[in-house]
Amino acid sequence: MIDRLDKLCIDTIRTLSMDAVQQAKSGHPGTPMALAPVVYLLFTRYLKHNPANPSWPDRDRFILSAGHASMLLYSILYLTGYDLSLEEIKRFRQWGSKTPGHPEYGHTPGVEVTTGPLGQGCGNSVGMAIAQAHLAARFNRPGHAIVDHRTYALCSDGDMMEGVSHEAASLAGHLALGNLVWIYDDNRITIEGSTSLAFSEDVLRRFEAYGWHVQVVDDANDLEALAGALDAARQERTRPSFIKVRSHIGYGAPKKQDTAAAHGEPLGEEDIRGAKAFYSWPSAEPFHVPDEALAHCRKALERGSTLEAGWRRTFERWQSAHPDLASEWERAQEQRLPEGWDEGIPVFAPGKAKATRSASGAVLNALAERVPELIGGSADLAGSNKTLIDASGDFLAAAYGDRNLHFGVREHAMGAVANGIALHGGLRPYTGTFLVFADYMRPSLRLAALSRARVIFVFTHDSIGLGEDGPTHQPVEHLMSLRAIPGFTLLRPAEANETAAAWRVALAREGPVALALTRQDVPVLDPASYPIVDGVPLGAYVLVEAEGGPPDVILIATGSEVHLALEGREQLRAQGVRARVVSMPCWELFREQPEYYRAEVLPREVPKVAIEAGVTLGWREYVGDEGEVIGLDRFGGSAPWQVAYRELGLTVERVVERVRALLARAATRP
Repeated sequence: MIDRLDKLCIDTIRTLSMDAVQQAKSGHPGTPMALAPVVYLLFTRYLKHNPANPSWPDRDRFILSAGHASMLLYSILYLTGYDLSLEEIKRFRQWGSKTPGHPEYGHTPGVEVTTGPLGQGCGNSVGMAIAQAHLAARFNRPGHAIVDHRTYALCSDGDMMEGVSHEAASLAGHLALGNLVWIYDDNRITIEGSTSLAFSEDVLRRFEAYGWHVQVVDDANDLEALAGALDAARQERTRPSFIKVRSHIGYGAPKKQDTAAAHGEPLGEEDIRGAKAFYSWPSAEPFHVPDEALAHCRKALERGSTLEAGWRRTFERWQSAHPDLASEWERAQEQRLPEGWDEGIPVFAPGKAKATRSASGAVLNALAERVPELIGGSADLAGSNKTLIDASGDFLAAAYGDRNLHFGVREHAMGAVANGIALHGGLRPYTGTFLVFADYMRPSLRLAALSRARVIFVFTHDSIGLGEDGPTHQPVEHLMSLRAIPGFTLLRPAEANETAAAWRVALAREGPVALALTRQDVPVLDPASYPIVDGVPLGAYVLVEAEGGPPDVILIATGSEVHLALEGREQLRAQGVRARVVSMPCWELFREQPEYYRAEVLPREVPKVAIEAGVTLGWREYVGDEGEVIGLDRFGGSAPWQVAYRELGLTVERVVERVRALLARAATRP
């Protein structure tokens, strides 16, 4: 039998959730009603957390991967004493409230990651578990465990269907992440009806095959069974834990329990009355919170304060014994880069051409020597992406202190895992793959931007310049699609020294940053002769000024096409045309500059030609309606890269031809 007070607290979560959804006239009441016992037990007895300090570094992390059930999380956050009021519960899904339709990181105290797109929270949880394991290996010392926490994720049937959860679970099992617990809500209902319409696999056997510790709780309302499963998960240190919990969506609703109608719409007044009668609820008024239930749940504040105080005593003893290590810990937690972090970045001498991916690898290794929190890897392409840290070993089950992550061919999980590492705190993750495979990562890239996650995404093989692999591997629309993500920063450096400057920007920048890098070799420019170091952080800058007077035309280019612009300028100069060359590695940075600077670099009255090996969409912002754009509004082709560029019109001759045509048109206009 469930204890009376426990039942009162659990039913408070249920009734708050159904009332908030009803008042908002939209939302998902069924899962909060089903899983209230799970979050109640976690937040009041198992989770190591302090509601008064949601940023305590050694707290357990809780991720609601089934983000549509957000009222489940908001209800327990309010009840246990986080800075979330009952008034905010009443404003569920309203403009400006702290209770948006899906949980948003940085918006609501106690929300660890932004969830909603199913499966993303699963990947985030693996990243957080990786971060904990690495930080424990780096900072803990005998007798001083300052990093000792777990990550719990609450997952739905939908999460189990999404491919990203498969990728993430496979990786977690391989890495033997014993600090990770997934609680799977087996309610067997989706929006369209029974899960049997599209889902019949044996989930438990799948997770056993992944190498997880697997348990079953037959009834979500059985607190004793839930507690037993959580105790066993705590004791399991060499495998991630998977707890399947059978629940009834819309539990207690007379007409809608165990139906799709309870999933994604308000219950309606009649079913709410029926559910409250089923719970023997003491009030018909919406948003009723019994004083006894609130007082009991708020004991989490006292419990959390005690837990954090104990940790702080451990921290102080460790700090006294290891002051230098403690300074490093505090610096990394505050996201401060070390003094002199960029002093070792190489300066590349002109002469032999160099692929920007190769330059990036050299810069990464120089940074890794001075920025120990830099950790990352590739989706099975490290040799091609140049993303290995030479001085470190591989992050594996027996070597959590090493910094080279191997994600396997799992791009989507790689993005979600990296977001989890970043949002955990204390580390700066990077990833690597080909630019064309950014498509596989798109949901994770978007959520990185929405969450302001400080992840560096290294994308190599950035154009038709990769050559013989052909159009399946030659990105065309990808640069512009990344620029379309709000809050996302894309840098496409022209050569080795711009690449070094781009890494400086990436490490210092808030939010996610992507680097688009060449496979093919490109000439190296002398930073003593060109304003590269100062120019790249501005997004666009005058690389070479026109000679002999004001420019007749401005050539704007990114990445490898900057060299087409430079060669075109020389041919135009021989023909008496004065051309300015503007390197534009980053649209986002350029947009942030003052209007006067943008007007100096790209004066409105001067004709412009943009050159980029990608779709022409978007370039009108910079060349205007009368300007020219040389790009690719088609897929590429399999051939050596020089041939591909020639056949697709990315040549010096075409640059000169289009400039001459542009100037001829301009001369005829009144």
